[in-house]
Amino acid sequence: MGKRKKSKKALMIFVAALCIMLAYSVFSLYVYATDIDNTGDTDERTYEDEPGESESTGELNDTNIGNTVTIALNNGNGSINGALQIVLILTGISLLPFLLLTLTSFTRIIIVLHFTRQALNTQTAPPNMVLIGIAVFLTMYIMSPVFNQIYTDALVPLDNGTIELDEAFEKGVQPLREYMYPQTEVKDVSVFMEIAGYEDWDGEPDNVPLQVLIPAYVMSELRTAFIIGFLIYVPFLIIDMVVSSVLMSMGMMMLPPTTISMPFKILLFVLADGWNLIIVNLVRTFY
Repeated sequence: MGKRKKSKKALMIFVAALCIMLAYSVFSLYVYATDIDNTGDTDERTYEDEPGESESTGELNDTNIGNTVTIALNNGNGSINGALQIVLILTGISLLPFLLLTLTSFTRIIIVLHFTRQALNTQTAPPNMVLIGIAVFLTMYIMSPVFNQIYTDALVPLDNGTIELDEAFEKGVQPLREYMYPQTEVKDVSVFMEIAGYEDWDGEPDNVPLQVLIPAYVMSELRTAFIIGFLIYVPFLIIDMVVSSVLMSMGMMMLPPTTISMPFKILLFVLADGWNLIIVNLVRTFY
């Protein structure tokens, strides 16, 4: 036991001595500014020259700028540096789901497909992933002229350096405005214009701000989708009522009517070529 106590005591003394040496070495450190010009003047600056200005990208390398970030547009030709393009692309990709939900036909399509599945009472057939996939590709089909116009009028000139970023934004938004306004009801635009304080709106589409047009368009899309969903529900509701009446007349009240009506719904849907009727006419509502 005595040897253990001595060894522990020696170890503690060694650790204490090591801590004292480390603390002494840290507190004895000093930081000196670099005297590059050999003038004996060592101030707190870590650069040799004063921060300068450059009138061209060629002079940018000759200036000594401390603790700043400078972005050059590829020798002044208007194109963005590759690393910055990657950052902007990744930022745009993160915003794509919100743009897909609010600025395209995706909202109306996915709601109508959901109502169709609910009316058939098939629960998870088709699955959610299938419905979303159908809605995405139908959206690409409907919005392809708009996307092509945005690419031609805004992205290509911006990449070539013929237009500035603000002008590219205006040219890129214009095709979306031309698509959204015909799908938006005037009463929705008027309500949001009044809420935003634009009470003297003259009814012209070009005078509607984008922050007003987007929520008005979303509201109109929801209204249109629910109207179409109601029309889809009506024939299947009639089948449910007929089946329920037959079961009650036969005294089979404990049997759920939906169990009997679902095969008849599927049969009616298949015989009427329901998917063709719904998808084709749904796409036609955007033209």
